[in-house]
Amino acid sequence: MAREDMTYVLATGYGRNSLMGLADKQMSELSCHARGASFLFPDVHTVIDIGGQDVKVLRIENGAMTNFQMNDKCAAGTGRFLDVMARVLEVKVEDLGTLGAQSQKKVGISSTCTVFAESEVISQLAMGTDKCDIIDGIHRSVAGRVAGLVHRVGLVQQVAMTGGVAQNTGVVHALENELGCKILTSPLTQYNGALGAALFAWQAANR
Repeated sequence: MAREDMTYVLATGYGRNSLMGLADKQMSELSCHARGASFLFPDVHTVIDIGGQDVKVLRIENGAMTNFQMNDKCAAGTGRFLDVMARVLEVKVEDLGTLGAQSQKKVGISSTCTVFAESEVISQLAMGTDKCDIIDGIHRSVAGRVAGLVHRVGLVQQVAMTGGVAQNTGVVHALENELGCKILTSPLTQYNGALGAALFAWQAANR
């Protein structure tokens, strides 16, 4: 599709500056995530977005973001962190949720740093610890780290989780246990930011 075939283009995300001259407008990914989540979950007040590179917790009121906390300085707790753990364990990242659910024993993964957590996992494997138990420990470690961000924003239900990691049922369940509440997800949550951008663009084009 050529640019002239597009009525309106809105750029968001880390690469939005690269679309200068092509996009009609640039917008913060935080605003787009808030809009997308409000569309998917009309009564949501807390959005936990765990993507490949960062973790964001948004407070939503009347469909708009009013507060947020973001962890973008370290890969711990992100999709990248889970990719590294899956590689060390020699399993597919998409199988982590199913494998973690088979855990029979609690194993603590205490490090919040990806490098140190990787060393912990290697040590657990060397001791013969079951992979399912290690994976469950990884999920609980992620949940504990993310819950800290949630509490800094202030937990208000309903709570929804977006981003690719929302497809990992192990992390979702661990977060539910950590926060003591139900977390909503959707098959579309991986595209939440793009959905929000599309909604903003549609609104602008139809003014």
